[in-house]
Amino acid sequence: MVYVKAFRGIRPTADRAALVSAPPYDVINRKEAKALAAENDFSILHITRAEIDFPDEVDDYDDRVYQKGKENLLSFLRRKILIQEETPVFYIYRERLNGTCQTGIVGTVAVKDYVEGRVMKHELTRREKEADRIRHFDVCDCQTEPVFLTYRHRDDIDAVTKDWIESHEPLFDFQSDDGVSHTLWRVDEESAVSTISASFVNIDKIYIADGHHRTASAAEVCRKRAADESELPEDDPARFILAVIFPDSELEIMAYNRIVALPDDFDEERFMGRLKEDFLLEKAGKDPIPRQKHEYGMYLKGVWYRLSAKEHLYQNEDVSENFDASILQKNVLAPYFGIDDPRTDQRIDFIGGIRGAREIVSRCDSENGIGFYLYPVAISDLMAVSDAGKIMPPKSTWFEPKLRSGLFLHGLKED
Repeated sequence: MVYVKAFRGIRPTADRAALVSAPPYDVINRKEAKALAAENDFSILHITRAEIDFPDEVDDYDDRVYQKGKENLLSFLRRKILIQEETPVFYIYRERLNGTCQTGIVGTVAVKDYVEGRVMKHELTRREKEADRIRHFDVCDCQTEPVFLTYRHRDDIDAVTKDWIESHEPLFDFQSDDGVSHTLWRVDEESAVSTISASFVNIDKIYIADGHHRTASAAEVCRKRAADESELPEDDPARFILAVIFPDSELEIMAYNRIVALPDDFDEERFMGRLKEDFLLEKAGKDPIPRQKHEYGMYLKGVWYRLSAKEHLYQNEDVSENFDASILQKNVLAPYFGIDDPRTDQRIDFIGGIRGAREIVSRCDSENGIGFYLYPVAISDLMAVSDAGKIMPPKSTWFEPKLRSGLFLHGLKED
């Protein structure tokens, strides 16, 4: 069973929700965050990216940055920009973008379920990125952004959310500047809260879609506090992780594409000849988007090609080795370009699928690069690799729309 619990959510007032909300802290850099929050004292970025309130020479990880985040959070609460619920609630959160609609439940999941393997992961984390959010959550006494979870959908949970939406007005409904509509309902009736919690008891595992570092950081803060305070009460807020939990039936994964800087001694003819040993190769014309698994669009020197992996490349017993990103890494990026660790190598960059083929062309033309357009991973494949206890290759999944930050926070103390 998975323990999903209501919480005393911290959220913006309805009239300020659009002003408070912002993109997730980790999809924008400091310069972008500073520009987005310019002349907007209500932006959650003053809390999640408090370095924007300092001169550029102050390091992102300076102690003063974390203290400033806490000061700004307390200021938002004092000024009633953010308010805390009087009693534990769930929220229902809906995002809509270009015909895509995803509706999930906002609540908290037990750290114990993550530690014991019922909250399933599929990515490795980087310790330095964990360290940042550990300090941020710990100093702020608050999980300021949720993790993005999914589960194999159940009709009973779908029915609860549908019935509530049809019979209640939302707290707020607005469109952010990226064209995504955000709607939030508060589930505050005791019977509905109990029904939601009970429904998840019948689920034996849920999956991290996005937010591995936030999940690991929240768990580490709990461990740290238990060590410092001998033992936390079972219902202590620090024992739970803020999450939005979506049914898999409503989620869409987009491609996560690659651009590689060409070396000075790149030999195009030799490269193409070697590729043909493992891939079927043809020019793609104006339609470079892959049509199926194990097919790639490749952009090189003004021309789109279609690569189709030969069968011997994806008949591995290890399910994680059959992902298109793994095949590309093992058979192209490592042997031809010497990129052994795509997580740290500066010669490779990643482009979320929402930015499309045009971004690949623009970047490759301006930076003398080669681009690879990948076929999206299926939700079922993500779950399968998690179930097998395996790790997906880095930058394999791009979820869109992203969760908007600032719409709900989870305090780690009762008040």
